[in-house]
Amino acid sequence: MPPRVRAPELPQNYPWLNTDRPLSLQQLKGRVVLLDFWTYCCINCLHVLPDLKFLEQKYKDSLTVIGVHSAKFENEKEVENIRQAILRYDIEHPVIVDSGFRVWEHYAVRAWPTLILIDPEGYCVGSVSGEGHRETLDDLISQLIQAHQQKGTINFQEITVALEKQRQRLTAPLAFPGKVLASENGIGGQWLFIADSGHHRIVVSTLDGEVLHLIGTGKPGLSDGSFSEAQFFGPQGMAFDEENRILYVADTENHTLRRIDFQSQTVETIAGTGEQSHNIRPHSGVGLETPLNSPWDLLKLANSLFIAMAGSHQVWEMGLDTGIVQTYAGTGAESCVDGARQESAFSQPSGISTDGRELYIADSEISSIRAVGLGDIDKVRTVCGSGELFGFGDEDGIGSKVRLQHCLGVEYAPDYLWVADTYNHKIKRVDPHTGKCLTMLGDGKQELKDGQGLDCSFFEPSGLSAIATHLFIADTNNHVIRRVELDTLNVTTLHFPGLCAPDVCVPAT
Repeated sequence: MPPRVRAPELPQNYPWLNTDRPLSLQQLKGRVVLLDFWTYCCINCLHVLPDLKFLEQKYKDSLTVIGVHSAKFENEKEVENIRQAILRYDIEHPVIVDSGFRVWEHYAVRAWPTLILIDPEGYCVGSVSGEGHRETLDDLISQLIQAHQQKGTINFQEITVALEKQRQRLTAPLAFPGKVLASENGIGGQWLFIADSGHHRIVVSTLDGEVLHLIGTGKPGLSDGSFSEAQFFGPQGMAFDEENRILYVADTENHTLRRIDFQSQTVETIAGTGEQSHNIRPHSGVGLETPLNSPWDLLKLANSLFIAMAGSHQVWEMGLDTGIVQTYAGTGAESCVDGARQESAFSQPSGISTDGRELYIADSEISSIRAVGLGDIDKVRTVCGSGELFGFGDEDGIGSKVRLQHCLGVEYAPDYLWVADTYNHKIKRVDPHTGKCLTMLGDGKQELKDGQGLDCSFFEPSGLSAIATHLFIADTNNHVIRRVELDTLNVTTLHFPGLCAPDVCVPAT
């Protein structure tokens, strides 16, 4: 434990969330305080949240966790957007909005995430950066409590907070849907699969919104079994095997891959152990024996399942006939490196699609679209975007001149890539050969408005899927699915009669 340094006081005139009043270190004297410097786009910051929840619950009478949201992207500076992230990830501790990096600078922070421990007398006594420090923090907090209990300088008293989820209860039929997939269903029809991420379930409907199946209890967990028994935790991307009527799901917060069999109506885990992997070096192993790291999107080609592995900044492949999972591209470094697959680098890949020759990746943290060769094409290239961690914006153009902002979704529809430019609240179209990018849908306002072309609005759209003449959009922060007529670019909001939030009512199916 390093020498103690007096902790700078927290600003009282900044916006605070998950509390009905600003908190000061003076008021919290007698308690252990843990500051979490985070930004909600960052996968590493999201990985820290379960550790914080564990510590909050273990030391609820003596520890106060405060999130210090120091935004990377312009979109993340908006208070309402941070509020939505708090709701999406079920954050239950107070959060101060540090848009000007004042608190960040006062505490000499250099990276996301950084955790700073403050003792009951108001002194900084330790800090760690990155993820995976639960045991270290647990030990330090335990030592502090014991030492200050002996000194008589600790105040054992649970404090109450005013949570955003208590003020803004989510009752919509969908909650933060992350991805959507439209597909032929193998029995002469077409289905729409929705990752109802905030409700921890999969919704299956017709393309017109008639609900056919609800898969998952609606409560976070990791359980196999029947459609009504199975549990997911923040599921995202999906891929459908039409011939065998099997849906593969990236069960992101469980760090697993799941298989949904529509013939037996059962859910089964096929890869991952339920624990997050901290091995970012390229490796391989048996599916059920190999930990994964936040799989975010899936694509099936022949007997291979390709995985946008956001947590390890890589693209992975699973052999469906062998059960083996392995790194397909990316060293694990968070960067943008083109060239051979084994030498390439990505930054939080979150969307995946293909034209059969290349995989197309929405590389969210560098706000770029990447292409990864298949088969004998051992090449990774940047289709458009700056390829830089801070090279973001909202500019159409060609290749490296294009500016996107934390794009999470990509879909290949004949001749073009459709891109969910998530933090710009727009849908853009990219020529995969020339890198030319044009805004096609959305006025950039954070609203829910139907219309044509640029005369419509989205709120952090994250997933795309095209079928025939339609494009479906997971409009995540609006909690809806949008349908686009590709010939007219007319956007409408899809409705699901009878569908309810799990804790609101039991829908008829």
